[in-house]
Amino acid sequence: MTRLTWKLTVLPSLIATTLIGTTLIPAKPAAADQNIIRDTATGAGTGVVSGAITGTCSTGRNAVNGAAAGAAVNLANRSRITRGRRRNLAQDIGVGAAASTVSGIITNCKNPVKNAINGAATGAVIHIINKNR
Repeated sequence: MTRLTWKLTVLPSLIATTLIGTTLIPAKPAAADQNIIRDTATGAGTGVVSGAITGTCSTGRNAVNGAAAGAAVNLANRSRITRGRRRNLAQDIGVGAAASTVSGIITNCKNPVKNAINGAATGAVIHIINKNR
């Protein structure tokens, strides 16, 4: 076998086999909180409504920013719940505001103050929905 044949036929096959073996075979489902989808969807809806009120960006960008805030609030409360501690309104508002502000930078929403307000609203709504959990 010549070097050119080796490089053109055997080497790509080895690379493809290695790639498939290392990425697809050991894959397992993610272990997520059962409420992550609910909080993300609630965040997206709240982001759309509060974005329309504050006049921030497009509906799609507001939904993405709200979903990011909802997911962040869920993640921030995961450790609190497992330790038996109650949710904290100030924490939920702060985490939602921070996540929406960062997400607003990524989605190119150029008003960080309004993004923070929308994220804070998302954190407050999720806190109210999950208050007893």
